[in-house]
Amino acid sequence: MTLIEIYTRPIILAILCFLVFNISTVIYKFRLTVQGISYFFFCHDKTWPEQPDPATIFAPIIEASANQNDDNCDINSSIEKKTIIFVRHGESTWNDTFNKGSHRSALAFAIGFIPGLIKSLLYEFYLLLSGKIDSWFYDSPLSHLGLSQIKSLSQFLNQDPSSVQSLTEDERQMLRILRGDPKSPPSRIVSSNLRRALSTVAASFQGRLLRDPQESILILPCLQEISRNPDTLSITPSQTKVKPSWIEVSSDVCDFTSIFTKQVDMQYHLGNKPIDTNGLKRMMEFNQKVFSSTLPEDYIIVGGHSIWFRSFFREFLPRDSVHVGKKKKIVNCGAVALDLWKTTTDDGRHKFMIDEKSIRVVYGGFK
Repeated sequence: MTLIEIYTRPIILAILCFLVFNISTVIYKFRLTVQGISYFFFCHDKTWPEQPDPATIFAPIIEASANQNDDNCDINSSIEKKTIIFVRHGESTWNDTFNKGSHRSALAFAIGFIPGLIKSLLYEFYLLLSGKIDSWFYDSPLSHLGLSQIKSLSQFLNQDPSSVQSLTEDERQMLRILRGDPKSPPSRIVSSNLRRALSTVAASFQGRLLRDPQESILILPCLQEISRNPDTLSITPSQTKVKPSWIEVSSDVCDFTSIFTKQVDMQYHLGNKPIDTNGLKRMMEFNQKVFSSTLPEDYIIVGGHSIWFRSFFREFLPRDSVHVGKKKKIVNCGAVALDLWKTTTDDGRHKFMIDEKSIRVVYGGFK
């Protein structure tokens, strides 16, 4: 018997014992892997038929309202409005492995890619052996950099609006809304069912959640990221509470376990996005939800993802718009507000458009 055999046999035996002991986790991750492979090769999440220019529907309504002399005939009689605040998640472990990011040079990323990939694969193997429903790749959680980005957004939200001299009155009012301050217009926090988005709003808005223990973050699966990659697949079983990642458990940024257990509403989380869906279907579902009795508030704070947000700007801004949101992504932990319009056509169809003039950077911006 060689030295290699002497040392490898007990190691293999130990690995097999760990796998058998955690067989339920192994089976769950195997199913998730099969789903991820199927989704990667067969989904059409980023492709859908070209839609009509929303301006063709809304421009005549706006023009007719402008031409009316009767004060009782204004745009509000034909168009409903909600204010949406997009909040992009902090950097994830997937981003750390596969994206250069703004925190390192292209050379540093290229040199560190293979070592970083090996590290992430070893973490994935460790999580499997330990029986944790967790992953570096699937439903990738916040990285350490992502948690530090959240601290900056949280500091911005914890400011007293009246004491920040650099803000305009409109900016102060938006900060009050985000904070959920008394006498500010009602708002609701919603989030994608992917962990990095939920963790970002849970930690960034923890001051608001602590002040009102009855408030909850509503999970909307229609906000799930638009991509075929495995990091956009939810690891959380249907209508099950989200569990903090191994990184978040040891973090002092936020008590993720407490918020996830007590202040997250999972009633709409029915599992992963189906393979026959696409981004447009989910964006339209979100729009319908925003203007439904589920979300009666005028201000909706949305924890979500870069491609989903960029696709939303592309789909619901007029086709001739050259707004930066159509080309660039909201920065990690950035916040951008917009007014979303809804009208109903004569045949009963609901149409939506972003009021381009209403788009304003609240924090961070685009890159």
